[in-house]
Amino acid sequence: MKIRASQFAVSKDPDENHAFITEEVDSAHNDGVRLLVLPEGVISRDPHDDDAAVLGAQPIDGPFVSSLIRLSLKGVAIAGTFHLREDSRVLNVALVIDGGQIIHRYDKIHLYDAFNSKESDRVTPGTEVPEPFDVDGIRFGIITCYDVRFPEIARDLALKGAQAILVPAAWVRGPLKEDHWRSMLVARALENTVYVVGCGESNERNIGMSMTIDPLGTVLSGVSGVVGRADLDLDPGRLVSVRASLPVLENMKYRAPVLAE
Repeated sequence: MKIRASQFAVSKDPDENHAFITEEVDSAHNDGVRLLVLPEGVISRDPHDDDAAVLGAQPIDGPFVSSLIRLSLKGVAIAGTFHLREDSRVLNVALVIDGGQIIHRYDKIHLYDAFNSKESDRVTPGTEVPEPFDVDGIRFGIITCYDVRFPEIARDLALKGAQAILVPAAWVRGPLKEDHWRSMLVARALENTVYVVGCGESNERNIGMSMTIDPLGTVLSGVSGVVGRADLDLDPGRLVSVRASLPVLENMKYRAPVLAE
């Protein structure tokens, strides 16, 4: 299966973001890509205004998600995260859309309350750990940005059968932050013997650095500019081979809880 991480700078204007995603879906379809992974918060974002994503939030049946549902009818599954308004709350929601419907939803549980930021001032956290989902017989997991700092959540997905983990993100720049992003994506792949696809939003505030990683922790492709694509040819046979020689999931003796009581 061919998977693509499509990195870009999210605009404050949802129409601009929708136009970009439409072009990426068309290109993905032409290139034989089955699953397109987008960054975090793709409805609206402003690097100078932390409130922009929340102010731009839409209901799940609003125009932005509805348009992506229609786009998925072209044969390209779309994964990304969206700030969605439900009653008086705004949630940071990962959606996977395929064949004209939403096939998976995960509400981000680890909000970015670190490095002098406090996402929980604006966003309501999810309460349920993510579950795997299938596309064409391949089992995936999806986590969002800051989630990658919590290894038990990726391990839980791997133990539930995930062969690849998708990580939409808007990873904030700062000292060593590029190293943190790369190191943790590689670690989540290697320690769980899974493919990892990280797709980062890129602007003057966020690092981008989208990349794909194989089950032995080798970075296969990456993006260095503001806009770009990182492609992955996911080979289930490679996964079987790696897990036969490095059976960490079979050998583990202790399973940490995935969500504190």
